[in-house]
Amino acid sequence: MTAVQSAEVRTALDKFVGWLDRFGETSFDHQSFYAGPVGRRAKELYYKNRLIGLLAVSPMVFCEAFLPEARRLFWKRIRLPIADAHYAMGFAALHRETGDTAHLKRAVDFLNVLVQTRSPRYREYCWGYPFDWVTRNGTIGKDTPLITTTPYVYEAFEAVHVIDGNPEWMRIMRSIAEHAMNDIGEFPLSSDMASSGYFPGDTTIGVVNASAYRAFLLTRASIRFGESAYGERAERLINFVLHAQQPNGSWPYALDGTRDFVDHFHTCFVMKALVKIERITSHGGCRAAIEKGVRFYLSELFDRQGFPKPFAKAPRLTVYRNELYDYAECINLGTLLKGRFQDLDRKADHVVGDLLGRWQKKDGSFRSRKLIFGWDAVPMHRWGQSQIFRSLCLSLRTGADSEDRRA
Repeated sequence: MTAVQSAEVRTALDKFVGWLDRFGETSFDHQSFYAGPVGRRAKELYYKNRLIGLLAVSPMVFCEAFLPEARRLFWKRIRLPIADAHYAMGFAALHRETGDTAHLKRAVDFLNVLVQTRSPRYREYCWGYPFDWVTRNGTIGKDTPLITTTPYVYEAFEAVHVIDGNPEWMRIMRSIAEHAMNDIGEFPLSSDMASSGYFPGDTTIGVVNASAYRAFLLTRASIRFGESAYGERAERLINFVLHAQQPNGSWPYALDGTRDFVDHFHTCFVMKALVKIERITSHGGCRAAIEKGVRFYLSELFDRQGFPKPFAKAPRLTVYRNELYDYAECINLGTLLKGRFQDLDRKADHVVGDLLGRWQKKDGSFRSRKLIFGWDAVPMHRWGQSQIFRSLCLSLRTGADSEDRRA
């Protein structure tokens, strides 16, 4: 990132913070069409009977493609822990970049909210979605902790603890690690390999990004707290993630024989976890997988204009061309790997330029999707206003020590 582009990012972040102050910390969501009773029933029917279900979900699909503002007709504005965690990390990074104590206060405010919004039925600290999430394998109940959310919250508490040293944040981090160790199930696949469940009681096998998230969290916690058991559990999960990589360098969403799609942000999730693990352990297997994965990523997950495209292998017809979430994760991955792959460096800078040029609105927020016709400009904190905010904040710190480059 050039000095000129860094200045443009700072200006964009100032505008965004002003927008966030005005807009508030709740929003509609990517899942708003299906979070309410009407959408949930339609989606349940879709998974039970594809033909009749298509008719049931078609109004939501139409609105998603042509009337994204209609989300307000299906569900209310909510706040999501994964977004709060991203905002906390972003403001912590801004504080370290600028020294402005207002940014640190804002980060702490988000942590205090996270303390209040933890999953209430569990002894240890953990977080999920504040709505019933209908999936092909059944409905995951409100506040069920998800291993794809909780690690971000761990990182948020860690990012602020680095600044203020508050022992309460450390206590919560230890509790999160215990949850990841003991509450999430896993499925042994060999003597030294296992895949992780997505949530407590999950019976599905082979979701790659879930295993990658959990492997990273346990690896980091094993070093932080000197717990070898965390590291031993993580190693089995790492072996599964490495095993799941295909000969062309890609990772399917799952090794279950059905969800074999390859998309942009899940690919980034997996590679980010491996990069972080490699950084703190010098894991040779992770290093080789990253190199192979970056080659696939650059060749298959960008469109002709050099912008992130949603799928290399799509599971269904998509109603959009580009996704803000993909832009955020591209910038995150570029930040983590800054200087290691010149082609990735150039691609990430190109993506930042397009983001600032086309995606940020006059009010400071970002458009959510480039649709086939027009834009989805509904600001959604989880999808992905908070992710793009954090990615831009962290991109400013690539000149700092590597421990800061958490992405």
